[in-house]
Amino acid sequence: MIKWSLILLFPLSMLLSACAGEIGANTYETSAAGQVNNAKIGTIISVRQVKVATSEGTVGSLAGGLAGGAAGSMVSGKGPVSMIGAVGGALLGGMAGNAAQNKLSEQTGYEYVIKLDSGGVVTVTQGGDTVLAVGQKCIVLDSSRGERGRVIPY
Repeated sequence: MIKWSLILLFPLSMLLSACAGEIGANTYETSAAGQVNNAKIGTIISVRQVKVATSEGTVGSLAGGLAGGAAGSMVSGKGPVSMIGAVGGALLGGMAGNAAQNKLSEQTGYEYVIKLDSGGVVTVTQGGDTVLAVGQKCIVLDSSRGERGRVIPY
C-alpha cells in the first residue's frame, strides 16, 4: 500500500509544482508576441508589497482526490468498506491537493498606484521581477487586448 501511495504522490507533486504562473513585468504569453498594446505614461505614487495566490484549486483538488481515492480504495475489506475508504480518501486527498496548490501558487507581488500624465489614477499588481519606486516615471501597458496589464520603467 505504501508503494502505491508513493507512486501516486509523485505525479501529484509534479503536477502541483507547475501551478505557480509567472506574473512579472517581463513574462509574456506566446500569444502576446506581436500584439499592439495601448501605453500610457505616468508616475508611481504608491507601492506596496502584496501576496498573489490562486483562488481556484481545481487542478490540486482533482489530482489530490484521484490520488486519495486510489489510496483509500486499498483499505482492506470488500464492498462497502472499500468504497468508504475510496470516498474518504478522495475527500481528504482533494482537500490536501487544494491546500497544496494554493500554497504552491502563492507569490510575492507589488501593487502600484500610478498617476497618469493624461489624468486619472490606475493600479497594476504584478510580480517582483521589476520593482519600481515612488516618484519613478513609468509606462502602463493596457490589458485591453486580453493580455494582462503591466507597468514598466519609462
